[in-house]
Amino acid sequence: MRRNTIQLKQPIVIVGAGAAGMWAAQACARAGASVLLLEKTKRTGTKILASGGTRCNLTTTLDSNKAGRLFGPAGERFLRPALRNLTPQGVVDQFEAWGVPCVTADLEKIFPESQKAKDVRDAMELAARQAGVEIRPNTRVMGIERVLDRYRLTLEEGEPIEALTLMLCSGGQSFPGSGTTGDGYAWLRSLDLKVAPPYPALAPLRSSEAWVHELSGIALQDAEVRLLNSAGKELMRRRRPVMFTHKGLSGPAAMDVSGIVAREQERARFDSRVPHFTLSIDLCADQTWEQLRDELIEASRASGSPRLARALGSRFPRRLVEAVCAQAGVPPNPPIAQVSKAMRHKLVETFKGLCVLVEGTLGFDVAEVTGGGLDLKEVNPRTMEVNRYPGLYVFGELLDVDGPIGGFNFQAAFSTAQLAAQHALSSSGIQ
Repeated sequence: MRRNTIQLKQPIVIVGAGAAGMWAAQACARAGASVLLLEKTKRTGTKILASGGTRCNLTTTLDSNKAGRLFGPAGERFLRPALRNLTPQGVVDQFEAWGVPCVTADLEKIFPESQKAKDVRDAMELAARQAGVEIRPNTRVMGIERVLDRYRLTLEEGEPIEALTLMLCSGGQSFPGSGTTGDGYAWLRSLDLKVAPPYPALAPLRSSEAWVHELSGIALQDAEVRLLNSAGKELMRRRRPVMFTHKGLSGPAAMDVSGIVAREQERARFDSRVPHFTLSIDLCADQTWEQLRDELIEASRASGSPRLARALGSRFPRRLVEAVCAQAGVPPNPPIAQVSKAMRHKLVETFKGLCVLVEGTLGFDVAEVTGGGLDLKEVNPRTMEVNRYPGLYVFGELLDVDGPIGGFNFQAAFSTAQLAAQHALSSSGIQ
């Protein structure tokens, strides 16, 4: 028996009620489109609620050009039309219009003034509902196929749904407890679209070095890290806070470089030579090599011959100073007057580049975003429409583009969603 199919008037169906999906839904509905927003979990925006330590760093104070550069060359080129169309300031203006005043914070971050991610999620859901969006929770899409001029969605329960315009923004597979378990990749592959293997990005780094674990809890607010491959080539550099943990390294600096580690290891998954990396941490990022050397020389002339940790003005916990000494090959926290020229040279080198062996990341369970996804060449960056499939739009975390910590990935989600909505409306004759 042939199953009945639901037909929608002005059918715009959006799969995924996260940041990208809710933004696109309200934008389409406000212009007069009939919008059905499908969400497989019981509520909207679960990942929004957990973001930023439940505070939701929703965008950045940087302008579109500066923000775009932090997505890497390919990401910057692809996102340029979207970021210019909806800028970070445009996102702030929209949330404030929705009754969510915003405030700036350190490291170019913007948060809701209330410091509550729930206010961000609630504002987006309310905007969608008030615009007339039908939000259907607990609705899991099992498959998608192209049938003549439309798309048919097979659901886990209920009749299939057909739509002329379909938007996919179901997220990646980071933080799977929020419902993002990578369902969208299978749909895209079933349409013969190229999908780069997903990998965890913005995840803490894993190191088995015992001395790193012994420094657990120590955080450096102004450090510069350099990620080096096994040949010593610098792959990425970030100046952001870093923290030692009982499993390795965390904090924005470490997490920002984690995507490269995971991506390279994913590429070498079937290679007998698993790549390893070193994170070189500049503990004195505000000083040059020469300035730190001169500080130690001046301290050595002080009366009383203080020990190294004290000579540095208590800037670093003794445990960290002793770890530096161990890596430099000098006695632990020596009296500064007993530090020879050769020892001083080694200490300065190590303070400016404490090396931690990195074996990988802590994986998708704790990753904030997913790298990999739909190949950017499959999508028109000016519309977010898939090149070979009219009426099919893919945006947000499903795309093979990701940025650093600091609200950049939310910004990319909002900007790509806005561009998709505008083009879908124009194509359907609503705008």
